[in-house]
Amino acid sequence: MRIQDDSVSDKLILIQIEVLFMKLSEISHILEKIAPSELAEDFDHGKIGPVIDLGNEINKIAVSLDATDYVLKRAAEIEADLLIVHHTPIFTPITSIKEALAEKIRIALENEISIYVMHTNYDKAEGGVNDVLAKKLGLTHIEKLDMGRIGTIPRSSSISLAKHVSKCLDTPIQYVGEREDIKRVMTIAGSGFKEPYIQVAREKNVDAVISGELKHSVIREYEDMVLIDATHYATENPAMKELSSKLKEKIDIDIEFIDHNPFIRFTE
Repeated sequence: MRIQDDSVSDKLILIQIEVLFMKLSEISHILEKIAPSELAEDFDHGKIGPVIDLGNEINKIAVSLDATDYVLKRAAEIEADLLIVHHTPIFTPITSIKEALAEKIRIALENEISIYVMHTNYDKAEGGVNDVLAKKLGLTHIEKLDMGRIGTIPRSSSISLAKHVSKCLDTPIQYVGEREDIKRVMTIAGSGFKEPYIQVAREKNVDAVISGELKHSVIREYEDMVLIDATHYATENPAMKELSSKLKEKIDIDIEFIDHNPFIRFTE
């Protein structure tokens, strides 16, 4: 029977341990390839990438849409070293820290969780937020826009399309506009019911727009189109779930997707 030298055994153990860890800078490099920071909108300057960098070794990653208290606590429970989110927990420059933000920072620091943000750069990236949404809704012949996608669907009525969107994204929806001949559809993940985007849809002869956060002023201004509000969360969350799957293929680190759906409900 061959007895292994203790020093050799110790070296093998160290090698195995090292393989399980990555530095945040290495993971950031991978995320930059998925969604380069230069794709981000100007208002995201300084808000993309590691917004909380503890310089820690990463052996478990959590992915979610938002860094809510629930998500951070869950990340702490599973002993994640890094949380990757779409929306930064610190969006505007601050001179004081209010209770809600202080609690998020406390949870992150006490549990040694770094936070990495992929926002409008991931919206625009190839295979990013808007591509995932268009694919999930079954759009074909897709035209890529700066902050959205236009594609075609089989001829549909407003109610049929609304039900299709609700089923695909597993979310309650609200919509305005009645048509029986919808074929060209524009999707904008997140909060896309804004005048510049909807004007592009009109110029490109779009029949229906699917996004989140539908406003009264937009409803009144664009009564010639079907507008389907599928919520901010449901239009962006699928891409973060897909991101966790992509990362599992690229790095040999335990990754968990954390779903924190606000569960918007409508009365009968």
